[in-house]
Amino acid sequence: MASSSSVLFEDQLQCSICLDVFTDPVSTPCGHNFCMVCLRTCWDNSSLCQCPVCKEKFHQRPELRVNTFISALAAQFKKSVQIEPTSSPTTVISEVLCDICCGLRGVAIKSCLICKASYCETHLEPHHRVSSFKSHHLMNPVENLANYICQKHEKPLELFCRDDQTCVCQFCTEGDHRTHTTVPIETESEQRKIKLRMTNMEVQQMIQNRLKKIEEIRESVEDSKKNTEKEKADSMEVFSSLLRCIERSRAELLQVLEEKQKAAERQAEEFIKDLEQEITELKRRDTELDHLSHTEDHIHLLQMYPSRSSPPHTRDWTNITINTHLSVETLKRALTQLQESLNMEMEELAKIELKRIQQCAVDVTLDPDTAHPDLILSADGKQVRYGDTQQNLPDNPARFECSPCVLGKEGFSSGRFYYEVQVKGKVKWALGLAGETSPRKGMIICSPEEGYWSICKKKNNEYEALDSPSESLSLKQTPSKVGVFVDYEEGLVSFYDVEARAHIYSFTGQSFTGRLYPYLSPCASVGKTSAPLCIITVEP
Repeated sequence: MASSSSVLFEDQLQCSICLDVFTDPVSTPCGHNFCMVCLRTCWDNSSLCQCPVCKEKFHQRPELRVNTFISALAAQFKKSVQIEPTSSPTTVISEVLCDICCGLRGVAIKSCLICKASYCETHLEPHHRVSSFKSHHLMNPVENLANYICQKHEKPLELFCRDDQTCVCQFCTEGDHRTHTTVPIETESEQRKIKLRMTNMEVQQMIQNRLKKIEEIRESVEDSKKNTEKEKADSMEVFSSLLRCIERSRAELLQVLEEKQKAAERQAEEFIKDLEQEITELKRRDTELDHLSHTEDHIHLLQMYPSRSSPPHTRDWTNITINTHLSVETLKRALTQLQESLNMEMEELAKIELKRIQQCAVDVTLDPDTAHPDLILSADGKQVRYGDTQQNLPDNPARFECSPCVLGKEGFSSGRFYYEVQVKGKVKWALGLAGETSPRKGMIICSPEEGYWSICKKKNNEYEALDSPSESLSLKQTPSKVGVFVDYEEGLVSFYDVEARAHIYSFTGQSFTGRLYPYLSPCASVGKTSAPLCIITVEP
């Protein structure tokens, strides 16, 4: 074994293909060194002629010559670290027992392919001493010696047939393999080792590439997280600025309207005061005219008549009105357009979000062992409807007893998943998720506390999220398909109107334990016959 002082020296004399000390070292034009056989094999098995280390390509295959200087250093190193053969038990490769020992069998140190036996140190001695035994084929001890001997000729497998890709003995080359290309097993083994090392290098490179890709993905996620946080901050700032602007404009508009109202009130008070003054004057004139028309003093009447024969001078009030109207139609239109733009953007975001979560779609099949006896399932387990008569089904802990419900066969305890249900034509329905330990017997109260996360449609097109407390839902249109999305780790259950690409409702901040199952209830309908609830296959 090399000493610690020779480790660096050994690395410098190591072929990067076979990872062993150089044998017939050659140098490439780019300055890297390899075993001649290793480099030739590498080039023979590749369409490119390039350096295995730096990947520099060569337009013409370089002529390889042994680097005598490096060859001499490699030979000197091999000689300095060469281990002399020893019969010490510590050199035994495997715990194969001696076939000759009687009683307590010793550990074999060699196996003989000619004798077809394994020997301990004592019983191997004749193979080193007797001349007829010295020519025997010894190898490191193995238990399955038969695998190393030709079954047909009972001779050691010493050659490899490249045509049939099998090991043969010398006699095989004179028979069935006479015209085949054969090479010593050691030669083929060495070449296979080189190819294996090259494959090993490729595998290691593949591992590095994938580790690099993992790092890239993680960096991408981190960048995405940073971008998302920035987008959130920027969006919140925009919304905050918009809200401040709207609030300021609202306050200013209210102030303008109030000032306009106060001005109208002041003007009205002035008009009323003037009118009241004119009424007082007219009443006085009315009294004078009444007295004058009844007087017996004819001279006085004639004297007063010129000044009293016509009504007193007053203001013409015909076209005088109080201006109370302040036009805000332009402002209303601007706010309406802003609201429509925001709604359009939110709808577009909802479409993108729904398309993303649809990638988490799973195949859901309904479980007949959980179905209420009033429910009828299709043969493929994709549809459920309310039946006319109750079926006689065996009771079990998982079956719903009073509520017309059914669960999916598949349960989920981690990750994200999504499924869709067609609800078109249904007067009433409920769907969502049920926990593994949610109650099935008696009348069910659907709420997160009871292990149910669901929404429902009631009569008169009323929709409700069965939260704690229940919450009425205002939907723009009647859904025909409802999508259910779950993020187990985030504690999120969201419902979507698939056709409208709109979000319906979300349960957030939930703490899930155990498995979650898709939950459907077609509900009892008039005449107990209605359209079924159908599990839809979501196209990726």
